[in-house]
Amino acid sequence: MNSQGPPTDPEPRQLHPLPRGLVELYGLMAVLFVLVPEWMAGGALFSFRDGRQGSELPVPSGAWRRLPELRLATMGLADLRRLARQQRISGYACLNRELLTARLLQRLREPSSEVRDLL
Repeated sequence: MNSQGPPTDPEPRQLHPLPRGLVELYGLMAVLFVLVPEWMAGGALFSFRDGRQGSELPVPSGAWRRLPELRLATMGLADLRRLARQQRISGYACLNRELLTARLLQRLREPSSEVRDLL
């Protein structure tokens, strides 16, 4: 049993360099397999955009305007908290997104709710 630590190699290991032609071949293969498909995909995406006219985003459907669940789902957490503050929902700052959305939907279902006007 040797208590002096890990054994050391008496002679350093010799690494053999790769031939220059092989290194250039690997470089060419990297360009062909990585960059060329990336350029092709970028060109295809660019051509799809040229064929379209009008807005980049689709128009919101009627269901998105009618259903408050969909509108609340598209709002960010800061917007949900701002709406909860306007509606004087207590403890809104410590609620996560799901609980906050549920509390706002509950407030929407009340008969005298003014949240519908804010959405």
